[in-house]
Amino acid sequence: MAEKNQIEISFIIPTLNAQKVLEICLKSIFKQNFPKNKYEIIIADGGSTDKTVEIAKKYLAKIIFNPLKTAEAGKAIGIKNAQGKYLALIDSDNILPDSSWLTTMINVLEKDKHLIGAEPWKFTYRKKAGLIERYSALIGANDPYAFISGVYDRKNYINFKWTGLKIKTLNYKKYLKLFLEPGKPIPTIGANGTIFRTDFIRKNINSDYLFDIDIISYALQKNQVKLYFAKVKIGIIHTYCESSISKFIKKQNRRINDYYFYKNYRQYDWKTTNGSGILKFTLYTTTIFPAVYHSIIGFIHQPDTAWIFHPLACFITLYVYTKSSLMYKLGLLNQTNRTQWQQ
Repeated sequence: MAEKNQIEISFIIPTLNAQKVLEICLKSIFKQNFPKNKYEIIIADGGSTDKTVEIAKKYLAKIIFNPLKTAEAGKAIGIKNAQGKYLALIDSDNILPDSSWLTTMINVLEKDKHLIGAEPWKFTYRKKAGLIERYSALIGANDPYAFISGVYDRKNYINFKWTGLKIKTLNYKKYLKLFLEPGKPIPTIGANGTIFRTDFIRKNINSDYLFDIDIISYALQKNQVKLYFAKVKIGIIHTYCESSISKFIKKQNRRINDYYFYKNYRQYDWKTTNGSGILKFTLYTTTIFPAVYHSIIGFIHQPDTAWIFHPLACFITLYVYTKSSLMYKLGLLNQTNRTQWQQ
């Protein structure tokens, strides 16, 4: 039984010039039907020069400086300072869609003590949201490469699956119980509303960075036993890039650059999926027809003009990833400069 003033949930939110999105994120946390003395909000800030810190203080957040600036470093430093039994990894551009979100997530974890963590099984689709937010919710991924290679972890409107990987699953009324096994591919679990048990994370984090998928991969490799994880049958809003194609390009560029520059810190072996995934994504994109076909099928299932962006998103991603990969092999790739980064 929790003590009267014991912190049960620590929200970890990495920020860097996030004034445009942070307040609505924090408001959605404050609206939860969960006792405010039972949770804390930790803002791991990478040196914002806008009103991010000022906004965080309005919502009584604990502010910790993140000298390494990246979101992964922010999560790690936030975890080290957290007091809660559970760690809720929330991005600054996330919004909890209703007041029962936190209670629903925690109830699943309290019911099944074998679970190491849980996350929503979809991005909440909003008809009036920005083009790219709608697109991401429709395909169940922020990166079309993740969808096409099968490692996505949110439900989509094309095949109505939450991943393309074969994972042993038990289907309960409110959640799916996943059996994650050593040596087998795992989805991109770990961000946008993922809640972990604190003791699991602290036993397995071994660097100044927490990469979303790596913590589970490391635990599987180290202990060689299966792990249990829940996909809760609710959503989370991710205001990803809103309607800005230029921001989408910028984020894809950052994603691939960070992949190369932080390879030595990574623990998940992407070769288990990248071998066939790269070829599949290249053929899928360059032949055009699969992307157009999926857009049509998706539009039939959920009519929205955002489906038009799918072929273009694939081409943008292929171009950016190919260019950065070639530059990396030639020793010409520069690390992403976060000095002027704006969320």
